[in-house]
Amino acid sequence: MLQVWRDRERYRGGDPAAGIDTWHAFSFSGFYDPDNVRFGPLTACNEELLAPGAGFPSHPHRDLEIVTWVIEGELTHEHAGGGPATVVWPGDVQRLTAGSGVRHAERNAGSAPVRFLQMWLIPAEPGGEPEYEVVRGIADGTPYALPRTHAVLHVRRLAGGERAALPAAPWVYLHVVRGAAELGGDRLAAGDAARTTDADGMVVRADGAAELLLWELHTEPVYV
Repeated sequence: MLQVWRDRERYRGGDPAAGIDTWHAFSFSGFYDPDNVRFGPLTACNEELLAPGAGFPSHPHRDLEIVTWVIEGELTHEHAGGGPATVVWPGDVQRLTAGSGVRHAERNAGSAPVRFLQMWLIPAEPGGEPEYEVVRGIADGTPYALPRTHAVLHVRRLAGGERAALPAAPWVYLHVVRGAAELGGDRLAAGDAARTTDADGMVVRADGAAELLLWELHTEPVYV
C-alpha cells in the first residue's frame, strides 16, 4: 500500500493573529478525520511557521516522543522550572521524551521567521522519566533511533537523480522537506508525504536536490 498526501491536503491550523501558522498531516486538535488519526506509532506531523516573537507558552505533555526538525530559522526551547534555553538550528534533531509528564515552551526568539516540523510518536509503553536531547548537525543517512519507541528517523539529502532505498519496515513515512522526489511513479514536492506498508525494495529518487525525512516504524502502540 502506497498513499501520497499532498501539501495542500493538510489541515490548516495555528493562530495567524498570534504569528503562528500550522499545517497538520494527521487529525489534530479541532481537525478530526477518523481515517487519518495515526500511521503506526506516528500520530502527528505538524509544520509550524512562527513569526519573530511568536511561540507556544509553557504547556504539558505526557506519553509522547516529540521530535523536531528545523527547516529554516532558529527555534528556542525552554524547560519549565528554569534552566538554560536551547536553540535548535537546521540540521539538528531535537527529541523530547515526555514520559510520565513534562512541561516546556517553544518560541521564535530570532529576528526572522522560523519554520519547523514537529512529529509526535506514541511510545511502546507509557510512563517513565522525561528526557531531552539535541543532536547537532546530523549527517546524511545517519539513523536516529528513539529510545522508547520502535521507530528510527533517517535524514536523506540527495543530489539530483540520486536514489535511496526505503527502510524495510511494516510502516514507512516519507516527508519531503525541500526540493522534489519521485516514489512509485508519483512526484512529491516540498510538503508532500508518502505512507507505505510495503516498502521492501522501494526506492525514492531525487528530482533535483532534495531533503527527505524517512520514518522507519516497526510496532503499533498497544495501549491507545
